[in-house]
Amino acid sequence: MDEMTEVRALRAHVPAPDRARLAPGRTRLTEAARVGRSRRARWLRREFALVGVVAAVTAVAVAATLLVGSSGSRDTVRPAATPDVRYRGVTTAEFLRQAADAVQTQPDGTVPTAKQWIYTKEAQEPPQPVGRTGRFVGPEEKWIRYDGSAMTSRFGDEPLHIMKMHLENGGEGDDRSPREMYRVLAALPTDGRGTLKALREQNAIADDKGSSQARNDYSEISVLLSNPVMPAKGLASLYRALALLPGGKVTGHLVKDAAGRRVIALNWNRGEPSKTGGSMLDQWLIDPQTHRIVGERIVSAHGKVLGGSSLLTTAVVDKPGTRP
Repeated sequence: MDEMTEVRALRAHVPAPDRARLAPGRTRLTEAARVGRSRRARWLRREFALVGVVAAVTAVAVAATLLVGSSGSRDTVRPAATPDVRYRGVTTAEFLRQAADAVQTQPDGTVPTAKQWIYTKEAQEPPQPVGRTGRFVGPEEKWIRYDGSAMTSRFGDEPLHIMKMHLENGGEGDDRSPREMYRVLAALPTDGRGTLKALREQNAIADDKGSSQARNDYSEISVLLSNPVMPAKGLASLYRALALLPGGKVTGHLVKDAAGRRVIALNWNRGEPSKTGGSMLDQWLIDPQTHRIVGERIVSAHGKVLGGSSLLTTAVVDKPGTRP
């Protein structure tokens, strides 16, 4: 059995995804990234964190996946090109503590209003064929309202189909709106142990009784890391909490993401046995200069990319379908 067949087989025992994940055009392989997170509907899986807010069509300036504390007028994510950076011998805990220190003092932008939309444009990895023709039409564009009441997505010039939702106050099970997640992030303690304690007490995603505490902690942190609105101090708290958990490893050199940019790869063992040997890994792609997440993918034990995406552009707009 090859790795891709195994991913599909593993998905069979997981409950059906919620409506937010079945939005039109959402055909990329990141469905595999939810394999094995039993009964864990991701609060609202990954668009990417945002820093500032602008009205109408004006894009928020952004230097990474998390639109957190940026300045200027650029709307393109551009991780630094630093080919001389090496991370061989750096422990996961050391790296995450350094990353937390780097992001915690970065300024936050204005929080979006409930009726504004978060726009993201992502490169898929590997590229996904769309529609009956099976054509590869490039990146996926997505819009989600900050209050979680609607979303839409498309490839190329496909027509938009607005999907109504009710993510707040438990209206969609474990899923939460970007606004609700922002409130959780903003209230986290600054230290790692305090953050873990707070997340366990809130238990926003019900623990899997068959998994270890560390596994449940990682599942909850990974959801929050994917939030489309990310206060800098909240991101620092998540990094410090993650530094206390087992299962992570930093690749000793920079890797290329789906957009061809050189980024840091933080690998996390999913704890799922693979019939082809070893376990599948979550791979978080991090800007080596800002230490913010610019992509995520799932890889096999042998390093083969099975699915994922990297953020190209993000902005806050007033209407779905509006591009920065």
